[in-house]
Amino acid sequence: MNTNKTIAQQKRLSFLDQYLTLWIFLAMGIGVSIGYFIPSSANFINSFSKGTTNIPLAIGLILMMYPPLTKVKFEKIPTLFHNKKLLFVSFFITWIVGPFLMFFLAITFLKDYPDYMTGLIIIGLAPCIAMVIVWNELAGGNREYVSGLVGINSILQVLFFSVYAYFYLEIMLPFFGIKALSIDITIGEIAKTVSVYLGIPFALAVISKLVLTKTKGEEWFNRKFIPKISPITLIALLFTIVVMFNLKGQMIVDIPFDVIRIAIPLVIFFAIMFTLTFYVSKFFGADYAQNAAISFTASGNNFELAIAVAIGVFGINSGQAFAGVIGPLVEVPALILLVKFAYYLKTKLYKNETL
Repeated sequence: MNTNKTIAQQKRLSFLDQYLTLWIFLAMGIGVSIGYFIPSSANFINSFSKGTTNIPLAIGLILMMYPPLTKVKFEKIPTLFHNKKLLFVSFFITWIVGPFLMFFLAITFLKDYPDYMTGLIIIGLAPCIAMVIVWNELAGGNREYVSGLVGINSILQVLFFSVYAYFYLEIMLPFFGIKALSIDITIGEIAKTVSVYLGIPFALAVISKLVLTKTKGEEWFNRKFIPKISPITLIALLFTIVVMFNLKGQMIVDIPFDVIRIAIPLVIFFAIMFTLTFYVSKFFGADYAQNAAISFTASGNNFELAIAVAIGVFGINSGQAFAGVIGPLVEVPALILLVKFAYYLKTKLYKNETL
């Protein structure tokens, strides 16, 4: 019975999402090939830049963020407050433990690669608000609960991401004795970037949802509109990867080793965050469906926002932006394994629910 349920849920993962890692590898290869065989392509791409902002890429990043935000059911947020202790624990792990753990892993594994280290820290500052819905669905998690978590996290990212970024990059790094990074940013610059890359798609998502549900109905919005725009996220992500790897075509020999360097702390982060959250949530009374929603929310990261901020603040050619691109490449296979691990934990910790 459980096996059939798992198979049924796995079928819900779209063809595009199921092979996301493959598409990312292909995009990397295409970008590198163009950059290597047509070196002038990098200058052409940079000709559309204003400061650290590349206009076509900025549009792509905004489009990347829009579909996930349209899926957020903000009306489900009140359902989270039935178990206040569980909610508090969830947000404490997600917003306090998670960012610090990624910060610690970054300075431990990438201290000699300051650009990648900074990029990894940025990745850890915001929980996932997109693919977490997919992972939760595959693991048989509570849809309403994950919708509520995503809704609150979306709002918190709009309000506090810039403050978090400034705190960890400008205050925490020197506190741990890391001074030679030459990070010349202000909280205003980060806030401006966040307002553009998260604020604009957030506003568009809210407006389009209000207007379309009123004119076309909620069922049409959920069954017709969202499925049509959902592939935009992947297309925009792949476009970003092609462009970024195109700019690094001449330096590609070193990239496989850089991917491994960035991937190691990411894998450790996913494993620790999921396991820790699952056991703590169980202790505080979460049923399996709630636990899956909470654990995947805490484990995943908002790589779309991380890429956007890295490009907006540090530039499209930066190591920070490259680290952001590696994120989804590692996250997809890692969290698919965690879906299977979630079912394993269900048989061990929720035996009564598996009968």
